[in-house]
Amino acid sequence: MSIKLFRRHISNFIHSTSVLHHIWDPINKNHCLNIRYRNPNANLLTRSLTSFPLAKQITQKSIYVLDSILPLKLHVRSASNSAVEMTMDKDVVRFCISKQLERSSDGFTQRETKQKRVKMSKKAKLNELRFYRLKAKKKMRSPNPEIRILYRLGKAKRKEEWLIEKLRKFDVRKAAAEVYDPEILTEEEKFYLKRTGEKKKHYVPVGRRGVFGGVVLNMHLHWKNHETVKVVCKPCKPGQIQEYADELTRLSKGIVIDIKPNNVIIFFRGKNYVQPEIMSPPDTLSKAKALEKYKYEQSLEHTSEFIEKLENELEEYYKHKARFSKDKGSSPKD
Repeated sequence: MSIKLFRRHISNFIHSTSVLHHIWDPINKNHCLNIRYRNPNANLLTRSLTSFPLAKQITQKSIYVLDSILPLKLHVRSASNSAVEMTMDKDVVRFCISKQLERSSDGFTQRETKQKRVKMSKKAKLNELRFYRLKAKKKMRSPNPEIRILYRLGKAKRKEEWLIEKLRKFDVRKAAAEVYDPEILTEEEKFYLKRTGEKKKHYVPVGRRGVFGGVVLNMHLHWKNHETVKVVCKPCKPGQIQEYADELTRLSKGIVIDIKPNNVIIFFRGKNYVQPEIMSPPDTLSKAKALEKYKYEQSLEHTSEFIEKLENELEEYYKHKARFSKDKGSSPKD
């Protein structure tokens, strides 16, 4: 009976002082008392609770308010969404200010505090860069060859990963291959087209950029007036000429007549050739992007060779170190 009276007196007091509250039963459910103030009057609240006669009947002992009243009032005034928590632990009533709350559809939720990003000054950035440069210089000039090789190897591997990530941006999805009937040529027709293709002077160059949209466009422009066209691939690695032939056959729908040993491919346009509306295929790179891709590929190739060279050096150093330690250990016994 006394508990019900105590709860009724507290609710009447809170409503009389125009306090919006979010309250749970601290006695039956062992939760905190969260009170949100619109017009805070913490001094009156703490005085009334400390001098309330029924509180002594529940605990049979005195109740002590541990938190100060003035900071409570100042904090509640400065933060509109602040909340006050009252906890009852055994014989003590404690007031504490919780984190700020946000109003939501379900009720009040705790606001997540975002950490502000501290902006570094220009001088601090320069000092940080200078520190890393000195650290790298110290490793490069170390008297221990293992430290020097490991530093260069780690740097080269990081560059290799960066180059592979860059080259992924130039990957173009290949369009679905169109179904068409390949034209069957007799041996006599192939021989005639081969001789005519060799005599013609016109050709399409495939340079360091490789196969891109402009190469296929030039082939279609040559096929306006000629049945055959020569594709000259320079520079070309061993075995790369066949890759170029397959790629150009897929993109231009032409027929390979012959592949010369000097990296020259002769293409025939076909008997039923019809010039397409879009002569440069959409699943190819532009001229500028093809050159950029070539530069990254060259850099990746040289970096891979450099990594292989450093790994061999490190392996030789470990062998020399093991041999030297073995000789040093056996000399005192002799």
